[in-house]
Amino acid sequence: MSLTVPYIPENAPFTAEQRAWLNGMLAGMFSSSATTTATQANASLRIAVLYASQSGTAEGLARKLAKELKAQGHVPAVATLVGYTPAALAAEKYAVLIASTYGEGDAPDGVQPFYEELCLEHFPRYERLSYAVLALGDRHYEQFCKFGIDLDTRLAALGANRICDRVECDVDLDETFAQWKASLLPRLQEIGSGRKPVEPALPAPMNASKPAPERSFTRDNPVFAPVVDKRRLTHQESGETTLHLAFSIEGTGMTYEAGDACGVIPRNDLNLVAEILQAAGFNGNEQVNCGKAGATTLHDALTHHLQITRLNRRIVTDFANLGKCAKLLDMLTPDHQAQLEAYVYDRGLIDLLLEFPGVIEDAADLAAMLPKLAPRLYSISSSPVAHAGEIHTTVAVVRFHAHNRARGGVCSTLFADRSAVSDRLPIYIQPNKKFRLPKDPAVPIIMIGPGTGVAPFRGFLHERRATGASGRNWLFFGERSASTDYLYRDELEAMHADGHLSRLDTAFSRDQERKVYVQDRMLEQAQTFWAWLQEGASVYVCGDASRMAKDVHAAIQTIVSQQGCMSTEASEEYVHSLKEQHRYHRDVY
Repeated sequence: MSLTVPYIPENAPFTAEQRAWLNGMLAGMFSSSATTTATQANASLRIAVLYASQSGTAEGLARKLAKELKAQGHVPAVATLVGYTPAALAAEKYAVLIASTYGEGDAPDGVQPFYEELCLEHFPRYERLSYAVLALGDRHYEQFCKFGIDLDTRLAALGANRICDRVECDVDLDETFAQWKASLLPRLQEIGSGRKPVEPALPAPMNASKPAPERSFTRDNPVFAPVVDKRRLTHQESGETTLHLAFSIEGTGMTYEAGDACGVIPRNDLNLVAEILQAAGFNGNEQVNCGKAGATTLHDALTHHLQITRLNRRIVTDFANLGKCAKLLDMLTPDHQAQLEAYVYDRGLIDLLLEFPGVIEDAADLAAMLPKLAPRLYSISSSPVAHAGEIHTTVAVVRFHAHNRARGGVCSTLFADRSAVSDRLPIYIQPNKKFRLPKDPAVPIIMIGPGTGVAPFRGFLHERRATGASGRNWLFFGERSASTDYLYRDELEAMHADGHLSRLDTAFSRDQERKVYVQDRMLEQAQTFWAWLQEGASVYVCGDASRMAKDVHAAIQTIVSQQGCMSTEASEEYVHSLKEQHRYHRDVY
């Protein structure tokens, strides 16, 4: 009979270092008792499966990988890099790291302390560690997969040994994830058994008598849900348009929790597709290959499968090389990085085709240079309890004018201009386990959500009311003007009036001479904010990552420092402890 190596789970009352040491001891004890049976000839490996996840994708892949490792006889230990330490990693012999890149090449929330400590000059070597890295990213961003690349580079510099080469995944990652596993898993089998890897067995034929598995809803298998409500939340006089949308999921079996996101599979504007085809000299019936979508027409590819409204370095590089475009090739040199960034910032494929006509002669070349059209994620603004059978989203419509052309967001303009009530759109649920209400309904919560960042907090408030949660609720909301941009005004003020929303602080930046933002309101209420923290309140932040989230984070540290009479270092440690206690949550983008 085979022996299963026990290990200390993540929720055991030990530090990461203690857990790693104990698991190492247990693995050593059990490995010494191996027998000569056929099963035990494939010696199991204790493998740390670590993930750095922002939206849950990396965590989901880590858990899928762990199941496959366990099926092969290994002992996987799944853990997040949030709160993890390099010392704990040093205690491991084998580690697999799945790392997302967030923002402008940054580590996901809460993972930066791990990486900063890893980069300390005095940090010890990692010669005994064998590791593999899967890097997740989005090619629309200049710093594609940067954190995963940096992590891999740093571990190698510390003397760790690569089990297999790093693989970098775009948003459409199923194929690259499978390729990475095809390289990793046989290598682990070889290490564990001391023999060459064997070919994986073919799957057993499906037993027709077994019931079909329950359908799961993903971006590859979405629900076509009808729009049952579409209304404008901003006033007609506002310079911005924000919509409230409701989808019916009645009878589909789709479920979600307050705090999750709704993924929408967009389609491009048919007028823009027609203009691109005309500029490129194609009729749209040309056959092209679109990866998992397989062979299709160029028109279908440009409409449903390929990103056409934004440029990136890869598109410009492929286009410039194909047409030997001197202007573009010059911008691609290291000395002209800023010029390239400015060029791609507000241009799309149509701009390249019009500025450099005749470059594309083969439809296959055009399809090959364009990235996949990625789903758009929107924070769900409803409660599954209060709004049974429906999913609500709050969408800011992106419109701007650049280079003599009106432009807009692919999905937001689909909602605004190219869909109506009763139309069915493909949607799925993207779980957000890091952005959940407290398990204890009596815990007070502080929500900070300017603009469409208010979306999940509308869901939170309806959820807490529907479930009878007794904890107090405090919302900070900000926008440009109360008269034109006060989203969900009637609902929020009614909740405040009846006491369900204990406190409501608003910041309308353009309603007075001096601009006022949510972080200013937080500082004005510093004493009360600190009192709520002392009473155990959980803090939630949703919205723009580049500016708002950083300003709000700085305001929280200032409040802690001033009200708690702490040094800068002590206040930073206090805020860090809020994250470790799962009392500081951020859903920023």
